[in-house]
Amino acid sequence: MTGGGCSGFGYKLDFDESVSEDNDMLTEIAGLRVAVDKKSSLYLDGTERDYHEGLEKCSFTFSNPNATKSCGCGSSFSA
Repeated sequence: MTGGGCSGFGYKLDFDESVSEDNDMLTEIAGLRVAVDKKSSLYLDGTERDYHEGLEKCSFTFSNPNATKSCGCGSSFSA
C-alpha cells in the first residue's frame, strides 16, 4: 500500500528479494509468498484480490472491506 491517488491510498504490487520478519506479515496465496508491511496490513485486513483480463487491460483488482471511499477507477481508496 502506498500513499497517494485520488482517495489517499493506493495498492502497489512488487517483487522483493528481502523480507523483514520484524516489519512484514507473511502469507501464502495460491502458492505465492506475499509480504505486507505491518502498518499497511491494518488497512488491508480482509481484502480479496483477483486478476482481470479484458480487451483494454489486464490487472489485479481489490475488494477491500476497510475502504470507506474509492476513486472511480478503483486504484486508490481511503479508510
